[in-house]
Amino acid sequence: MRFSCFKCGKVLETTDRVGIRETCPQCDADLHCCRNCRFYDPGKHNQCAETQAEWVGDKEAANYCDYFSPNPVLMARGESPASKADEAKKKFGSLFRNS
Repeated sequence: MRFSCFKCGKVLETTDRVGIRETCPQCDADLHCCRNCRFYDPGKHNQCAETQAEWVGDKEAANYCDYFSPNPVLMARGESPASKADEAKKKFGSLFRNS
């Protein structure tokens, strides 16, 4: 399965499972975390679409959730969250520039 790191957007190849201690080779972010999971949904209770999953405090840290499944949609969008944040900062900064 192919998916991308939530933090830097690096495309990663994985077998069926992502180990709890696995990290991104580019930015060293934890891969087995809520932000990389297909069930992660900030609009849901506990920010998780899986109703039986236990609450996790830090969504970007490794956890032991049995329902974890890499989110291939992150890769399909073609943009990393980091690039979206950078773009938003540039747009915001341009509002205050003198013409």
